[in-house]
Amino acid sequence: MTATMNSGAITIAGPAGASTKAPPLRPANRQFAILAVLVLLAIPLPAILPSAQGAVAVRILIFALMAVGWNIMSGFGGMFSFGHAAYFGVGAYTSAYLLVKHNVSPWIGMLAGMVVAAAVAVIIGYFSFRYKLQGAYFALATFAFAEMLRLIVTSSKFANKSVGFSVPLIQGSSLWKLQFPADSHAYFWVALVLAGAAVAISIAFLHSRAGRYVTAIRDDELAAAALGTPVMRYKLMTVALSAAITAVAGAFYTQYYLFVNPDLGFGSAVSIQAIVPVVIGGIGTIWGPIVGAIIVGSLTDVTATLLRTPPDFLDFLKGRSGLDVVLYAVLLILIVRLLPKGIVGTIAARWRR
Repeated sequence: MTATMNSGAITIAGPAGASTKAPPLRPANRQFAILAVLVLLAIPLPAILPSAQGAVAVRILIFALMAVGWNIMSGFGGMFSFGHAAYFGVGAYTSAYLLVKHNVSPWIGMLAGMVVAAAVAVIIGYFSFRYKLQGAYFALATFAFAEMLRLIVTSSKFANKSVGFSVPLIQGSSLWKLQFPADSHAYFWVALVLAGAAVAISIAFLHSRAGRYVTAIRDDELAAAALGTPVMRYKLMTVALSAAITAVAGAFYTQYYLFVNPDLGFGSAVSIQAIVPVVIGGIGTIWGPIVGAIIVGSLTDVTATLLRTPPDFLDFLKGRSGLDVVLYAVLLILIVRLLPKGIVGTIAARWRR
Protein backbone atom coordinates (compact mmCIF):
# COMPACT_ATOMS: atom_id res chain seq x y z
CA MET A 1 0.00 0.00 0.00
CA THR A 2 1.42 3.45 -0.96
CA ALA A 3 0.34 7.01 -0.29
CA THR A 4 0.92 9.95 -2.65
CA MET A 5 -0.06 13.62 -2.57
CA ASN A 6 -1.66 15.14 -5.67
CA SER A 7 -3.09 18.69 -5.77
CA GLY A 8 -3.26 18.81 -2.02
CA ALA A 9 -5.33 15.59 -1.69
CA ILE A 10 -3.89 12.42 -0.21
CA THR A 11 -4.35 9.32 -2.43
CA ILE A 12 -3.95 5.85 -0.96
CA ALA A 13 -3.31 3.01 -3.44
CA GLY A 14 -4.20 -0.53 -2.35
CA PRO A 15 -2.51 -3.79 -3.40
CA ALA A 16 -4.87 -4.32 -6.30
CA GLY A 17 -4.13 -0.89 -7.74
CA ALA A 18 -7.40 0.57 -6.56
CA SER A 19 -7.03 4.09 -5.16
CA THR A 20 -9.08 6.02 -2.66
CA LYS A 21 -8.88 9.74 -2.01
CA ALA A 22 -8.78 10.73 1.62
CA PRO A 23 -11.61 13.11 2.46
CA PRO A 24 -10.62 16.77 2.75
CA LEU A 25 -10.24 18.25 6.18
CA ARG A 26 -13.42 19.56 7.71
CA PRO A 27 -13.67 23.36 7.83
CA ALA A 28 -13.08 23.41 11.57
CA ASN A 29 -9.99 21.22 11.28
CA ARG A 30 -8.61 23.43 8.49
CA GLN A 31 -9.07 26.49 10.69
CA PHE A 32 -7.42 24.77 13.64
CA ALA A 33 -4.50 23.85 11.37
CA ILE A 34 -4.18 27.45 10.15
CA LEU A 35 -4.28 28.68 13.75
CA ALA A 36 -1.51 26.26 14.76
CA VAL A 37 0.68 27.45 11.87
CA LEU A 38 0.08 31.12 12.72
CA VAL A 39 0.93 30.58 16.38
CA LEU A 40 4.11 28.70 15.49
CA LEU A 41 5.13 31.48 13.10
CA ALA A 42 4.45 34.12 15.76
CA ILE A 43 6.50 32.49 18.54
CA PRO A 44 9.92 33.81 17.39
CA LEU A 45 8.60 37.33 16.62
CA PRO A 46 9.85 38.94 19.89
CA ALA A 47 13.40 37.90 19.01
CA ILE A 48 13.07 39.25 15.46
CA LEU A 49 11.24 42.53 16.02
CA PRO A 50 13.03 45.64 17.32
CA SER A 51 12.54 45.96 21.07
CA ALA A 52 10.30 49.03 20.62
CA GLN A 53 7.92 46.98 18.48
CA GLY A 54 7.50 44.32 21.17
CA ALA A 55 4.96 46.49 23.00
CA VAL A 56 3.09 47.01 19.73
CA ALA A 57 2.87 43.25 19.21
CA VAL A 58 1.47 42.75 22.72
CA ARG A 59 -1.07 45.53 22.15
CA ILE A 60 -2.14 43.85 18.90
CA LEU A 61 -2.77 40.62 20.80
CA ILE A 62 -4.85 42.47 23.43
CA PHE A 63 -6.88 44.04 20.61
CA ALA A 64 -7.25 40.57 19.06
CA LEU A 65 -8.61 39.15 22.33
CA MET A 66 -11.15 41.97 22.62
CA ALA A 67 -12.13 41.68 18.96
CA VAL A 68 -12.60 37.89 19.12
CA GLY A 69 -14.83 38.33 22.17
CA TRP A 70 -16.92 41.01 20.49
CA ASN A 71 -17.17 39.03 17.25
CA ILE A 72 -18.69 35.99 19.00
CA MET A 73 -21.56 38.06 20.34
CA SER A 74 -22.06 40.59 17.57
CA GLY A 75 -20.67 38.79 14.53
CA PHE A 76 -21.84 35.20 15.06
CA GLY A 77 -24.79 36.12 17.29
CA GLY A 78 -25.92 39.30 15.53
CA MET A 79 -26.30 41.14 18.87
CA PHE A 80 -24.46 44.40 18.21
CA SER A 81 -22.80 45.55 21.41
CA PHE A 82 -21.47 49.04 21.98
CA GLY A 83 -20.64 48.37 25.61
CA HIS A 84 -17.97 45.67 25.69
CA ALA A 85 -15.97 48.02 27.89
CA ALA A 86 -18.21 46.73 30.70
CA TYR A 87 -16.77 43.21 30.42
CA PHE A 88 -13.21 44.44 29.79
CA GLY A 89 -13.43 46.66 32.87
CA VAL A 90 -14.96 43.93 35.02
CA GLY A 91 -12.08 41.61 34.10
CA ALA A 92 -9.47 44.32 34.72
CA TYR A 93 -10.91 45.47 38.04
CA THR A 94 -11.66 41.99 39.40
CA SER A 95 -8.11 40.86 38.76
CA ALA A 96 -6.60 44.10 40.10
CA TYR A 97 -8.79 44.14 43.21
CA LEU A 98 -7.99 40.53 44.15
CA LEU A 99 -4.27 41.08 43.58
CA VAL A 100 -3.89 44.45 45.31
CA LYS A 101 -6.28 43.87 48.23
CA HIS A 102 -5.87 40.12 48.81
CA ASN A 103 -2.61 39.17 47.04
CA VAL A 104 -4.43 36.68 44.80
CA SER A 105 -2.59 35.46 41.69
CA PRO A 106 -3.64 37.30 38.48
CA TRP A 107 -4.44 33.91 36.93
CA ILE A 108 -7.07 33.27 39.58
CA GLY A 109 -8.16 36.88 39.27
CA MET A 110 -8.51 36.37 35.53
CA LEU A 111 -10.75 33.33 36.06
CA ALA A 112 -12.79 35.25 38.63
CA GLY A 113 -13.10 38.14 36.19
CA MET A 114 -14.36 35.78 33.49
CA VAL A 115 -17.03 34.41 35.83
CA VAL A 116 -18.14 37.86 37.01
CA ALA A 117 -18.18 39.28 33.46
CA ALA A 118 -20.19 36.29 32.19
CA ALA A 119 -22.69 36.74 35.04
CA VAL A 120 -23.00 40.46 34.30
CA ALA A 121 -23.50 39.71 30.60
CA VAL A 122 -26.21 37.17 31.36
CA ILE A 123 -28.05 39.68 33.55
CA ILE A 124 -27.84 42.42 30.90
CA GLY A 125 -28.76 39.98 28.16
CA TYR A 126 -31.67 38.45 30.02
CA PHE A 127 -33.42 41.76 30.64
CA SER A 128 -32.59 43.05 27.16
CA PHE A 129 -33.95 39.94 25.43
CA ARG A 130 -36.84 39.65 27.86
CA TYR A 131 -38.03 43.10 26.83
CA LYS A 132 -37.22 42.56 23.13
CA LEU A 133 -34.41 45.08 22.79
CA GLN A 134 -32.86 44.62 19.36
CA GLY A 135 -30.63 46.45 16.91
CA ALA A 136 -29.83 50.03 17.87
CA TYR A 137 -31.83 49.77 21.11
CA PHE A 138 -29.76 46.80 22.29
CA ALA A 139 -26.54 48.60 21.33
CA LEU A 140 -27.61 51.69 23.29
CA ALA A 141 -28.54 49.54 26.30
CA THR A 142 -25.09 47.95 26.37
CA PHE A 143 -23.44 51.36 26.02
CA ALA A 144 -25.55 52.75 28.86
CA PHE A 145 -24.68 49.83 31.12
CA ALA A 146 -20.94 50.26 30.49
CA GLU A 147 -21.23 53.97 31.32
CA MET A 148 -23.20 53.13 34.46
CA LEU A 149 -20.46 50.76 35.60
CA ARG A 150 -17.84 53.43 34.92
CA LEU A 151 -19.71 55.93 37.08
CA ILE A 152 -20.23 53.37 39.86
CA VAL A 153 -16.54 52.48 39.93
CA THR A 154 -15.54 56.15 39.81
CA SER A 155 -17.53 56.87 42.96
CA SER A 156 -16.84 53.59 44.84
CA LYS A 157 -14.34 53.56 47.67
CA PHE A 158 -13.61 49.82 47.34
CA ALA A 159 -12.46 50.46 43.76
CA ASN A 160 -10.31 53.46 44.82
CA LYS A 161 -12.69 55.82 43.00
CA SER A 162 -11.07 57.67 40.07
CA VAL A 163 -7.55 56.69 41.20
CA GLY A 164 -7.98 53.04 40.25
CA PHE A 165 -5.43 50.34 41.05
CA SER A 166 -1.67 50.16 40.56
CA VAL A 167 -0.26 46.66 40.49
CA PRO A 168 2.56 46.28 43.07
CA LEU A 169 5.92 45.45 41.51
CA ILE A 170 7.80 42.33 42.52
CA GLN A 171 11.47 41.50 42.31
CA GLY A 172 12.45 39.38 39.31
CA SER A 173 10.06 37.32 37.19
CA SER A 174 7.08 35.26 38.26
CA LEU A 175 4.71 33.41 35.96
CA TRP A 176 2.36 32.85 38.91
CA LYS A 177 2.26 36.61 39.51
CA LEU A 178 2.23 37.23 35.76
CA GLN A 179 4.98 39.78 36.06
CA PHE A 180 8.23 39.97 34.11
CA PRO A 181 10.92 42.55 33.31
CA ALA A 182 9.78 45.18 30.82
CA ASP A 183 12.05 43.85 28.07
CA SER A 184 11.03 40.20 28.61
CA HIS A 185 9.48 38.25 25.74
CA ALA A 186 7.26 36.41 28.22
CA TYR A 187 4.46 38.99 28.04
CA PHE A 188 4.18 38.40 24.29
CA TRP A 189 4.11 34.63 24.64
CA VAL A 190 1.48 34.72 27.38
CA ALA A 191 -0.67 37.07 25.29
CA LEU A 192 -0.11 34.83 22.26
CA VAL A 193 -1.34 31.77 24.18
CA LEU A 194 -4.40 33.67 25.43
CA ALA A 195 -5.25 35.03 21.98
CA GLY A 196 -4.66 31.63 20.36
CA ALA A 197 -6.94 29.98 22.92
CA ALA A 198 -9.61 32.61 22.26
CA VAL A 199 -9.48 31.97 18.50
CA ALA A 200 -9.60 28.20 19.10
CA ILE A 201 -12.69 28.65 21.30
CA SER A 202 -14.20 30.85 18.59
CA ILE A 203 -13.63 28.14 15.96
CA ALA A 204 -14.99 25.38 18.19
CA PHE A 205 -18.03 27.46 19.09
CA LEU A 206 -18.86 28.39 15.49
CA HIS A 207 -18.75 24.75 14.39
CA SER A 208 -20.55 23.36 17.42
CA ARG A 209 -24.27 22.68 17.65
CA ALA A 210 -24.65 25.78 19.83
CA GLY A 211 -22.84 27.88 17.24
CA ARG A 212 -25.11 26.63 14.47
CA TYR A 213 -28.17 27.45 16.55
CA VAL A 214 -26.80 30.91 17.27
CA THR A 215 -26.13 31.72 13.62
CA ALA A 216 -29.57 30.40 12.71
CA ILE A 217 -31.09 32.69 15.34
CA ARG A 218 -29.04 35.59 13.95
CA ASP A 219 -30.28 34.94 10.41
CA ASP A 220 -33.97 34.47 11.28
CA GLU A 221 -34.93 34.46 14.95
CA LEU A 222 -38.65 33.90 14.34
CA ALA A 223 -38.03 30.90 12.10
CA ALA A 224 -35.55 29.41 14.58
CA ALA A 225 -38.02 29.87 17.44
CA ALA A 226 -40.81 28.33 15.35
CA LEU A 227 -38.66 25.22 14.87
CA GLY A 228 -38.29 24.83 18.63
CA THR A 229 -34.87 26.38 19.13
CA PRO A 230 -34.47 27.70 22.71
CA VAL A 231 -33.57 31.22 21.58
CA MET A 232 -33.06 32.78 25.00
CA ARG A 233 -30.75 29.99 26.19
CA TYR A 234 -28.42 30.17 23.20
CA LYS A 235 -28.35 33.97 23.19
CA LEU A 236 -27.38 34.03 26.87
CA MET A 237 -24.75 31.37 26.26
CA THR A 238 -23.26 33.50 23.49
CA VAL A 239 -23.11 36.74 25.47
CA ALA A 240 -21.57 34.92 28.45
CA LEU A 241 -18.81 33.41 26.30
CA SER A 242 -18.16 36.75 24.61
CA ALA A 243 -17.94 38.59 27.93
CA ALA A 244 -15.63 35.98 29.47
CA ILE A 245 -13.12 36.29 26.61
CA THR A 246 -13.24 40.09 26.79
CA ALA A 247 -12.62 39.92 30.55
CA VAL A 248 -9.41 37.97 29.88
CA ALA A 249 -8.20 40.90 27.77
CA GLY A 250 -8.98 43.28 30.64
CA ALA A 251 -7.17 41.18 33.24
CA PHE A 252 -4.09 40.80 31.05
CA TYR A 253 -4.14 44.52 30.22
CA THR A 254 -3.91 45.37 33.93
CA GLN A 255 -0.97 43.05 34.45
CA TYR A 256 0.86 44.31 31.38
CA TYR A 257 0.42 48.04 32.00
CA LEU A 258 0.38 47.59 35.81
CA PHE A 259 -2.42 50.12 36.16
CA VAL A 260 -6.13 50.55 35.57
CA ASN A 261 -8.60 53.33 36.30
CA PRO A 262 -12.29 53.85 35.40
CA ASP A 263 -11.60 55.43 32.00
CA LEU A 264 -9.01 52.84 30.98
CA GLY A 265 -11.29 50.01 32.09
CA PHE A 266 -14.81 51.15 31.30
CA GLY A 267 -14.34 54.12 28.93
CA SER A 268 -16.17 54.23 25.60
CA ALA A 269 -12.79 54.14 23.81
CA VAL A 270 -12.40 50.55 25.03
CA SER A 271 -15.63 49.52 23.31
CA ILE A 272 -14.45 51.21 20.11
CA GLN A 273 -11.18 49.29 20.28
CA ALA A 274 -13.18 46.05 20.42
CA ILE A 275 -15.44 46.96 17.50
CA VAL A 276 -13.12 48.64 14.99
CA PRO A 277 -10.79 45.66 14.35
CA VAL A 278 -13.76 43.40 13.57
CA VAL A 279 -15.41 45.90 11.22
CA ILE A 280 -12.13 46.36 9.36
CA GLY A 281 -11.26 42.66 9.29
CA GLY A 282 -14.72 41.24 8.66
CA ILE A 283 -17.70 40.80 10.99
CA GLY A 284 -18.80 37.21 11.52
CA THR A 285 -15.56 35.67 10.24
CA ILE A 286 -12.96 33.72 12.20
CA TRP A 287 -9.93 35.62 10.95
CA GLY A 288 -11.41 39.08 10.53
CA PRO A 289 -10.74 40.11 14.16
CA ILE A 290 -7.10 39.04 13.85
CA VAL A 291 -6.49 40.91 10.59
CA GLY A 292 -8.27 43.97 11.97
CA ALA A 293 -6.29 43.88 15.24
CA ILE A 294 -3.00 43.81 13.33
CA ILE A 295 -4.06 46.86 11.29
CA VAL A 296 -5.52 48.85 14.19
CA GLY A 297 -2.68 47.99 16.59
CA SER A 298 -0.06 49.00 14.05
CA LEU A 299 -1.98 52.15 13.14
CA THR A 300 -1.87 53.35 16.74
CA ASP A 301 1.92 53.07 16.74
CA VAL A 302 2.21 54.81 13.35
CA THR A 303 0.12 57.77 14.49
CA ALA A 304 2.01 58.05 17.78
CA THR A 305 5.32 58.13 15.89
CA LEU A 306 3.95 60.64 13.40
CA LEU A 307 2.77 62.96 16.16
CA ARG A 308 6.13 62.78 17.94
CA THR A 309 8.33 63.42 14.92
CA PRO A 310 6.22 64.60 11.95
CA PRO A 311 7.85 65.54 8.62
CA ASP A 312 8.21 69.25 7.93
CA PHE A 313 5.02 69.59 5.90
CA LEU A 314 3.04 68.01 8.77
CA ASP A 315 4.73 69.96 11.53
CA PHE A 316 1.39 71.45 12.60
CA LEU A 317 0.44 67.95 13.91
CA LYS A 318 3.30 67.84 16.42
CA GLY A 319 2.09 67.49 19.99
CA ARG A 320 -1.56 67.12 19.01
CA SER A 321 -3.66 64.13 20.01
CA GLY A 322 -6.58 62.34 18.43
CA LEU A 323 -4.96 61.64 15.06
CA ASP A 324 -5.46 57.91 15.60
CA VAL A 325 -9.20 58.49 15.99
CA VAL A 326 -9.25 60.50 12.75
CA LEU A 327 -7.40 57.72 10.93
CA TYR A 328 -9.78 55.12 12.41
CA ALA A 329 -12.70 57.14 11.04
CA VAL A 330 -11.15 57.51 7.58
CA LEU A 331 -10.24 53.83 7.47
CA LEU A 332 -13.72 52.80 8.56
CA ILE A 333 -15.34 55.00 5.90
CA LEU A 334 -13.09 53.50 3.21
CA ILE A 335 -13.73 49.93 4.42
CA VAL A 336 -17.48 50.38 4.63
CA ARG A 337 -17.52 52.08 1.20
CA LEU A 338 -15.15 49.77 -0.69
CA LEU A 339 -15.17 46.52 1.34
CA PRO A 340 -18.55 46.35 3.10
CA LYS A 341 -17.84 42.83 4.38
CA GLY A 342 -14.44 43.79 5.74
CA ILE A 343 -11.12 42.61 4.37
CA VAL A 344 -11.48 38.91 5.17
CA GLY A 345 -15.20 38.83 4.41
CA THR A 346 -14.70 40.41 0.98
CA ILE A 347 -11.80 38.12 0.08
CA ALA A 348 -13.80 35.06 1.16
CA ALA A 349 -16.84 36.17 -0.86
CA ARG A 350 -14.74 36.69 -4.01
CA TRP A 351 -12.94 33.36 -3.46
CA ARG A 352 -16.25 31.50 -3.46
CA ARG A 353 -17.32 32.96 -6.83
